[in-house]
Amino acid sequence: MKLLYRYILQLFIKNIFMLMASFIAIYVLIDFFEKIDNFMEKGKSMGLVIKFFLLNIPFILDQMGPICILLAGVITLGVLNHSNELIALKACGIPLKKITAPIIGAGLAFTLLFLAMSQFVLPKTISVTHRIWNKEVKGRVALGIYRNGRFYYRGQDGFYSFARPDLKRDNFYNFSYASWDADYRLSSLIAAERALWDAGTWTLFNGQVQTSIDHEKFISETFSDRVFAFPEKPADFFVPEYYSKELSLTGLYQEALRKNSPEEKNRAWVEFYGRISYILLGLPLLLLGLPLLLFVYRSWGRDLSLAIPVSCGMAFACWGTWGTLQSLAKAGYINPLLAAGSIHIFGILLGIILLMREDS
Repeated sequence: MKLLYRYILQLFIKNIFMLMASFIAIYVLIDFFEKIDNFMEKGKSMGLVIKFFLLNIPFILDQMGPICILLAGVITLGVLNHSNELIALKACGIPLKKITAPIIGAGLAFTLLFLAMSQFVLPKTISVTHRIWNKEVKGRVALGIYRNGRFYYRGQDGFYSFARPDLKRDNFYNFSYASWDADYRLSSLIAAERALWDAGTWTLFNGQVQTSIDHEKFISETFSDRVFAFPEKPADFFVPEYYSKELSLTGLYQEALRKNSPEEKNRAWVEFYGRISYILLGLPLLLLGLPLLLFVYRSWGRDLSLAIPVSCGMAFACWGTWGTLQSLAKAGYINPLLAAGSIHIFGILLGIILLMREDS
């Protein structure tokens, strides 16, 4: 039995490394032709280009890990079935659960490996690639900081503070702008419930303007809506869009504990559970893919030529369901832990039941 396990493990490891190398090559090739012009326009060296794409490999593996585990298991069992080794093993009285045990065990081992990579390797490599792309290639540098749900920016003539729930929209809440004179004394303070950037102008709603008189007194004026000519625009308020991806798993956990408002706390927990659940997605996919291969062969007499595209379709359906649950959790409709774990529980239980039926 040890010899059999070693043989199946060797097949699985050979297949998963072949798949990872293929996905890395395809991803890097497409990404290279999309971004090489940006590097060349900035006059960057080929050494920096090579460094950027090499450091992108952990991110590629993180994204493609679940599908690699699924396809490696399906191909391994498919090869055994195609060469009639699976039939011979079952004829010798070896149950299917023992034949698939090393495949499932190897899938679990690679899942744990991807988890360790997400904790120790991925944050460092993503941080460097983001710095190269945003700062050295795009020339974008963050102008401020994000603390306790608010953004703080120092502009040319003043200081901005606001909440911005959606970085893709130019809506700002609890907006304030403070300007200072040459002696660094407060000259005016503008505060509003909401600010909107539209058609090149700033419009503030339900706010107040306080203006300094002789640096000792302030006069106040309220308004329902007013246009202001602030020197900065939203495009100047650059914040790395994927800041959370630069955090390790423990970093995401600590970030979730630090959040104060219910909305931010909910989003932080969704990010934490979602990162872990995505990496763990390979195991339920594998348990569903193995009986699916045998069903395809029994129904249509074809194994890998049909099982691989069917398995990919099943994986995309699971990804779509997972993504939908994550979106519902971010919106607060369902619990983040439930959104992260429900598809795994369902997939693992269904996969075990189907494997037991194939074994009977």
